[in-house]
Amino acid sequence: MDGYFLYNLIFLAVSFGASVVGAICGIGGGVLIKPLLDALGVFSVAAISFLSGCTVLSMSCYSVIKAKRSRESRVDMRTGTPLAVGAAIGGVAGKMMFQYLSGLFPNKDKVGAVQAACLLVITFGTMVYTLNKDKVKTHRVTSLPACVAIGLALGICSSFLGIGGGPINLVVLFYFFSMDTKTAAQNSLYIILFSQMTSLLNTLATRTVPEFCLDSLALMVGGGILGGMAGRMVNKKMDGDMVNRLFVGLMVAIMLICAYNMIQFSHGAV
Repeated sequence: MDGYFLYNLIFLAVSFGASVVGAICGIGGGVLIKPLLDALGVFSVAAISFLSGCTVLSMSCYSVIKAKRSRESRVDMRTGTPLAVGAAIGGVAGKMMFQYLSGLFPNKDKVGAVQAACLLVITFGTMVYTLNKDKVKTHRVTSLPACVAIGLALGICSSFLGIGGGPINLVVLFYFFSMDTKTAAQNSLYIILFSQMTSLLNTLATRTVPEFCLDSLALMVGGGILGGMAGRMVNKKMDGDMVNRLFVGLMVAIMLICAYNMIQFSHGAV
């Protein structure tokens, strides 16, 4: 099998599979796409972040619009929109932080190692919270400035790491807004849509689009949309407990991949 064809097949499979899980759990899929493609080492760290962001944007766009049109949306506009606005601003700030960090290190493997380490720590913290969330007292934040500030932090984190939104969105929505699993998943995708859209527009406006293969982008965006469609159908057949179990299993897989990437990038940075 031709190597170019094989890699494109892998990109399609990764984007589709990650988007299915992302649509079910509300984590966008980038939290899987980014570390998996980093592990393959086919493109630069910047290119993988860009491709991952575009894939997540396509999946979240489909999922949010479909839920709205079918009147199945659980997004609370009073908190969801301020969160999304904050995430949009944070998406630009996170992209600028990534570009600044990339400029500091001529060896891009160091950037990849930093991203992998940050994602590993965040994922571990998320898993610990998820396993103990029944013991944690949650809140119902309604303040507009507070919602914008929380969204800002989420946008910075997701854009800097190139993961779209990831598990941290769900933990924040659980803790600060007392949302159940499925409601948090839909609100998370709504936030991700805004943060990734502004991050992409900023990349285009500043002409900092990294080099990548257009075929790979088309396949990954297509995989993201198809994964969003499949994930929505599966989500309807799963209850909250099943989604939680899938989410925890996903956290374990992500941590293992991140640990592998840290080792690989650390060797390349020497």
